Formats: sequence, C-alpha cells, structure tokens
Amino acid sequence: MLRAAAVFGDNMVLQREKKIRVFGTAESGSRIKVSLLGSAAETVCRKGKWTVVLPELTAAENAVMEITDGKGTLRFCNVAIGEVWLAGGQSNMELELQNALGGQEILQSGGISQGGDEPQSGEMAGEALKKIRYYYTPKEACMGPALLEAEKNARWECFGEKEAAKWSAVGFFFAERLAEKLGVTVGIIGCNWGGTSASAWMSREALLEQEATKSYIEEYDNSPWIKKSREEQIRDYEKYLVYHADWERRAGEIYAKNPREPFDKVQEAVGPCQYPGPLNCANFTRPCGLYETMLRRLTPYTLRGVLYYQGESDDHKPQSYYQLLSRMIRQWREDFEDDELPFLLVQLPMHQYEGTEDSKNWCIIREAQYKAYRTIKNTGLAVIIDCGEFHEIHPRNKKPVGERLALQAFYQVYGSIKEEEAFGPLYRDFLYRDGGMEIFFACGEGGFLVKGEPSGFEIAGEDGVFYPAKAIFTEGRNTVFLKGEEVPEPVMARYLWTNFGEVRIFGRNGLPMAPFRTHIF
Repeated sequence: MLRAAAVFGDNMVLQREKKIRVFGTAESGSRIKVSLLGSAAETVCRKGKWTVVLPELTAAENAVMEITDGKGTLRFCNVAIGEVWLAGGQSNMELELQNALGGQEILQSGGISQGGDEPQSGEMAGEALKKIRYYYTPKEACMGPALLEAEKNARWECFGEKEAAKWSAVGFFFAERLAEKLGVTVGIIGCNWGGTSASAWMSREALLEQEATKSYIEEYDNSPWIKKSREEQIRDYEKYLVYHADWERRAGEIYAKNPREPFDKVQEAVGPCQYPGPLNCANFTRPCGLYETMLRRLTPYTLRGVLYYQGESDDHKPQSYYQLLSRMIRQWREDFEDDELPFLLVQLPMHQYEGTEDSKNWCIIREAQYKAYRTIKNTGLAVIIDCGEFHEIHPRNKKPVGERLALQAFYQVYGSIKEEEAFGPLYRDFLYRDGGMEIFFACGEGGFLVKGEPSGFEIAGEDGVFYPAKAIFTEGRNTVFLKGEEVPEPVMARYLWTNFGEVRIFGRNGLPMAPFRTHIF
C-alpha cells in the first residue's frame, strides 16, 4: 500500500531553493511518481521503500502535491514552499508557547509578540502569523503500534490559539522573526524531548566510535533492566510511570507551598525520586532510542537548518560533551543527506539550584558549545547567558532565545546581517602587559555596555588559583584590561566561569559578552 512518511501531509512546508526529497513506503517494484507545481519525478520502490527528488522551487503558497503508484494516489493540499527548520533538543526547546512568558497573551489575542523598537500593526501581525506552521514529531519511546498510530494522527498545523499553544516557544519566536523578515512561510519541525542526553539522538555505531562517548552505550548494556524480556521491560517501565506520577503529584503539593524546598527534604516526605526510571528498552532517555523512534522517521526531509537547545542532561559528563555534540552534528548531516546542513546552537544560560555546589560543569558545557561553533563549519551560537533564572532550570522568557537564533540565521545562513549584529563580545586573544592581562574581543566594536559594577572576571598565576580581577574598560575599544593585587603576574583569565552569576557586560547592540577562559586545562 502506498504511503508517504508521516511528516508529509496537508499544510506542510517544503524547503525552497533546495532539492526536495519525498519518501515513503509501497509495494516493491511499483513505480512512484511525485508531482508538485508543474515539476514531476519518478522512482522505483525497492525493498518496500522509495525516495523521489524534486527540483528546486521558489517560494509558493497553496500548492498541491500528488503521489501515485499507478494504483492509488495521495493528494496533499495547502502546501507551502518556504523555510523549514528542525527544533531539536530537550525541555528548554520543548517548553510550550502557552507556558512561556507572554505566550498566553499571544495565543489569546491572536497577535504576534512585539520585537524591536517599532510596534507592528494588527494587519502586519496577522500576515506574519499566517506564515508560521508547525509539525510535532510524535513522541514515542518504542517502535511499535503506538508509534504508527501516533504518526497517523500527526499533522502540520497553522497558527491558532488551540494549535499553537503546544508549539515550542523557542521555535515560534524564531519563526516569527524569519516570517517577518523573509516574507515567506516558515515551517518548524519539533523533534525534542525533555530530559534527554544528546546520546538519545544518535546511533549506537556513532557513540561507539569514540572513547569519550562509548560509555553511554556501555552503561546501557550493563543495565540489569535490559536482561529481562521486552515484555518484562515494558511492564517494569509502566510500573515506574505509575509510581512517578504519584510522586510528582505529592512533591508538587510541597513545592506549591515552598518552591525552594530542598530536594532531599522532599524525598524524605514523599519517598525517593526514581526518575528517569528503569534504563531499559521502554525508557525514552536510553541511548539511541529517540534517534530510532523520532529523528529517523523524519530523515531525509529537506531542511534549511537545525536549531538545537540541549546540554543540561549531559552535565554529568561535561568533559566529553564536545565530542558528543560534534559527532551528533555529523550524524544528523549524514542522515539528512546534507553535509553542509546549518546547526544553530543555543549556549546554556546561567543555572544553579539553591543549596547546591557550583561544580562549574555547565561552564564546560558552554565551552564545548562555543568550541563546536568555532570548529565546525556552518554552525552558529546563540549566547543567552543572561537568560537564566536562579533555582529554575526552565526559564520562561524564551523570546530572546528565539530572536538570537534568528540573528544567527540572518548572519550564518541568509547573509543579511553582519557578524557584529549577531553577537555580543566574543573572546579572541590576550597579551600580558603592565602586570595584568589585556583581553581582546571580536564583535565588541565601539566598546561595551556595563550594567552596574563590572564583575565576573578572574585571573590566576602559575598556581592556577583564581581571584577576582579589576576590569578596566577604555571608551570605544573592544578590549578589557584585567589586574589584581592577589595575582601580580597573571598567566590566565576567565569570565563568568560559574554555573550561576550576575551578567553585566554587553556589547553596544545589547547582546551579552560570552563566557570564556584563556587556557583549557
């Protein structure tokens, strides 16, 4: 029976100005023909699968795609040719528009959020909203009937109060800016799940390639939970889900009275938190799981690029995160059959729970994300260090995140703005002079904006012990001179090397200085 992959359907957005891959399943040997806007291409279905490649098309609306095998025909209406981006990652990418700051107002008014200094007219806002569409990849942890049923019900959605409520807030605010500036329909494919490591979105083979990442597979293979039959594993996980739902209900009652109740006190009151449950074939956090049940169900759909906000669930292994992230990027580019597929990364913001030690593990994650941007072609980095909240791992203000990703897209992908418009100050180099260190920055032309007393800079001598440094700024220059009495001969410096701290240094464009250190140990 002729079928297209679940991501193809009414209201879908296809990527303009790139070859469009259409794929699905059918009877082996059947000839598949795909037609769209006067273009057509054919192929023969082999081993039950087929892929047809259509030529590049310019932006268009209200198109119709037809797919036939000579026996049956699939017909998809209201197809748009525009910009397609995949929104990947974990809970901060998943956070829904209805739960984001300002989200309810946007949904209830049917309006669009205000950006920049110029307010939009209602007519302009309405036109922009018509150009945003969303497809949420079905969230299923296991291959099986439940996934197939979910895919049957999956739909591309146009903006509406009910529909857009569950869209990724980051994805929405990103698409808003693109639709406004580019004037074409923007489609976001949500492919994310809270609490997931990057290892959940990669293949077993890719994880085993490097010593730095193979531990994810080894830990899973050594889990006692997978020694049981598949049926027993599923029952074990379902039992956990019942326990955890009750645990969350009772813990929620405590947090409602005191949002900052210490976690160990909560567990004393309601029992141990068993999250994320048995590490077995039914657990969505297992390595390679969502790669199979979500990502591969989308590939090789033609994309303009990927938005990726993740890293929190790999903070227990920060030293290997660069290898993990860089290999995942390569994996996705291979699977989407696009070696130059742009990846726009979100650098983690400030975060620390009250009563916990500043282990500086998020500093390493941020550094790995910056290194990926610096070393991997066609990547971008949205610096949101100022968008964190103390004791809250899910900041609700997602508008700056989406907008800074849009700036990265305008610079890295569309070439419509300059680098200094897309970034705040970025560390580049240093030199020793006059018993201190002078730090040089890119994207700091015209000097910096300092909100309050400068803070966050530290220097250290040969012993590697860091002390707060006095920061001296020269009006109009993109440098900072650091000096401190405790370190008469500094050899290294760092800025905001902390899981959580005050962010006070910005570029003239209002974007924050990115955290850095001059030496990596």
